[in-house]
Amino acid sequence: MAGNVELLNSVLAQARAENRAALVGYLPAGFPTVDGGVRAMTEMLDGGCDIVEVGLPHSDPVLDGPVIQTADDIALRGGVKIVDVIRTVGEVHAATGAPVLCMTYWNPVDAYGVERFAADLAEAGGAGCILPDLPVEESEVWRKAAEQHGLATVFVVAPSSRDERLAKITAAGSGFVYAASLMGVTGTRASVGREAEELVARTRATTDLPVCVGLGVSDAEQAAEVARFADGVIVGSAFVKRLLAADGDLDAGLTGVRALAGELAEGVRKRA
Repeated sequence: MAGNVELLNSVLAQARAENRAALVGYLPAGFPTVDGGVRAMTEMLDGGCDIVEVGLPHSDPVLDGPVIQTADDIALRGGVKIVDVIRTVGEVHAATGAPVLCMTYWNPVDAYGVERFAADLAEAGGAGCILPDLPVEESEVWRKAAEQHGLATVFVVAPSSRDERLAKITAAGSGFVYAASLMGVTGTRASVGREAEELVARTRATTDLPVCVGLGVSDAEQAAEVARFADGVIVGSAFVKRLLAADGDLDAGLTGVRALAGELAEGVRKRA
């Protein structure tokens, strides 16, 4: 079975045709439990997200801030495995028909086996993989496996990336480019900042791929701000916070993430 990179491309193109940014939600698999995570991501998509990223929990995440680290810790203490991450991708896609990507650091993929990981992710209906710590220069083995199995390879760019570097990264990627809105780690912030807009402009000068912005967006107003200049708005920590705030009441948490998805979906359609 081939992966769903074409579905991802189609959903991003449809959002552009509607003159809006796509809304991309993120949660780590296994949080608050594997089944609870599947239900939460399904609610996010039903509530207004266009795309979901399933995080592979990691004990030493370099990009993730304290909120997502807390969720990762809960998932890891619950015993989440790579097979659970892939199952999450499969069940969320089967329930919604939406594009579902896996976001992971490179070590777990390498340990699992590059070809095996790509094949299993595609078999589950995954649309691709976001690999924030995989250097382009060391990505050929993964990119070949991903392309063979119909998966997008999404790389992360940052404000510190020079134009020459941006061109190299975007030439190797597919699906979309993940633009980190500022230097630092994930987390909700009071403002997203001008660095994000400048980074999107510089990235677009090197590629026709959609550019989606993450790190810092937490409410409809910020989503509208980012949607004004980006092709997609990525939100993770704010969804995690809704589940954490429910303090173990899964139904309340699900209501919270669905409501947030609806608010953010209105935001990306407003464009500040």
